[in-house]
Amino acid sequence: MSIFSKIKSAIFGEHGPLGSGHFGTPKTEAAPAPQTTAAQPAPTPTAAAAAPVPAAPVAPTAPVDVESVLAGIAQRKGSDLNWRSSIVDLMKLLDLDSSLDNRKELATELGYTGAKDGSAEMNIWLHKAVMRELEKTGGTVPAALKD
Repeated sequence: MSIFSKIKSAIFGEHGPLGSGHFGTPKTEAAPAPQTTAAQPAPTPTAAAAAPVPAAPVAPTAPVDVESVLAGIAQRKGSDLNWRSSIVDLMKLLDLDSSLDNRKELATELGYTGAKDGSAEMNIWLHKAVMRELEKTGGTVPAALKD
């Protein structure tokens, strides 16, 4: 799983649409099969019963408010990490490895073209790029976190 996928899962899995725990995958339960007994005759098929029943339309999902999810995680953990501007602190908040090797991998995934040396320039770019990607994949992100 890519580093960005882990970040996305940590955020969207926290508050995925339809309460599924996985972004975009609704919880479903199988309906119990009708039970018949030997005393009951088997129902005869009718034209209405033979017609396929269309699936119920899925309601559009609301975007995940990324800032409020992250603030909630920070509050539950009693964290004072600077996740709003630091990629290292954001990854730590989400219990992800924030090592330089992982940040280099994330930089490659997101198309960073500068030196992958852990510089402030790289880290600032990574944080903003992660926020922009989260928005592209169904999150609501305030402009201050992506610009």
